[in-house]
Amino acid sequence: MTGNELIGCHDCGLLQRLPDVPASGVATCTRCGSALYRRKPHGVERALALTAAGLILFVIANSFPFLVLEMKGQMTQITLYGAAGAILDQGMPSIAVLVFATSVLAPFLLLILLLAVLAPLRTGAVPPFVPFLARLLPRLTPWVMTEVFALSILVALVKLTNMADVLLGISLYAIFGLMFVLSATLSNLDLHDIWERISPVSPAREPSPSDARPILCHTCGLLNAPNGETADGRCRRCRDDLHPRKPNSLQRTWALVIAAMVCYLPANMMPIMISGYGGWYRSDTIMEGVIYMLLYDSWVLAVIIFVASVLVPLTKILILLYLLISVRMRSRWRPQDRTRLYRVTEIIGKWSMVDIYVVAIMAVLVNLGNFGFVRAGLGAIFFGAVVVFTMIAAMSFDPRLIWDAAERNHGATA
Repeated sequence: MTGNELIGCHDCGLLQRLPDVPASGVATCTRCGSALYRRKPHGVERALALTAAGLILFVIANSFPFLVLEMKGQMTQITLYGAAGAILDQGMPSIAVLVFATSVLAPFLLLILLLAVLAPLRTGAVPPFVPFLARLLPRLTPWVMTEVFALSILVALVKLTNMADVLLGISLYAIFGLMFVLSATLSNLDLHDIWERISPVSPAREPSPSDARPILCHTCGLLNAPNGETADGRCRRCRDDLHPRKPNSLQRTWALVIAAMVCYLPANMMPIMISGYGGWYRSDTIMEGVIYMLLYDSWVLAVIIFVASVLVPLTKILILLYLLISVRMRSRWRPQDRTRLYRVTEIIGKWSMVDIYVVAIMAVLVNLGNFGFVRAGLGAIFFGAVVVFTMIAAMSFDPRLIWDAAERNHGATA
């Protein structure tokens, strides 16, 4: 993007002129402080190289076990895709699908999509399917949870070392390498640059007072004037659907938040993990798992589990409730802070998957018949539902609604 180009803020909708952004610099919204544009020199080339490295690490991570457990002369091992299989064998297909989709399928699809989009851009020949694939990138990214899975391995290691001998497999290093490579790939990804390479278009002109309000495309970031070029309701660059505000945003968010609230109580009251060892059996809720960590002097991991599995889901529900009520009441109180709260819900949501992954890992490794076993409890189903509902609720909420009531002579909005 060039300096002085008209751009719209995704979080508050304000139209403003983009300043000259230095290399590796960032332009922020003058009203809400959200990042408008990050200039990433050679972003396509760097992201492509990192994607190639990520695919190699993904193959290694799925080709070998990452943990091996030795107990009572028996050995069990786990692969990246094997975690979902154990939960499926225990009769919980919903949790198995969630584990497989977020730990294996989503990272693989993201790498393939990146390769299919970035490789043609590097050569300069853009096939007709590239715009469609590029539209999928921002939709898929929130469901890639490799870093959460890596943290879950550390938590499982602490629990398992108190039961038996644990060996680290070669795939473990590939998983942690993949975590860093994916993070670096996404940090070097410049969606503005990608879309300008796919389909260069002329920037939007400054609207006059008599013009209809421009519509911001949340997929490619282009401002679309509601004229003949967008008469079909699609963006003139990426051809995605255009909406002044997310359709039925409040209704959908309310429904998802209420569903998450209904599931939150059983998720914390019912056992999330059932285990047996040497003739004794126990079932642990999330809080009992936290206490277990404290008893074994693993207070750091106890804090991590408590924050990720108890505080994060509850915080997301409370924040979304507050945002929904404030928008319904047309509150003008501190819209900048409410926008920051919304951004918090986007960032923290997926970290609640830690406990689900830990249960899946231990269900595979502690599968020794009468010597010991671990199974997922009913609480895992409700907890997985809370994670999914709150993540989709945050995606459904339109933060520009916060500013619709609070707007005071800030100019046009997109």
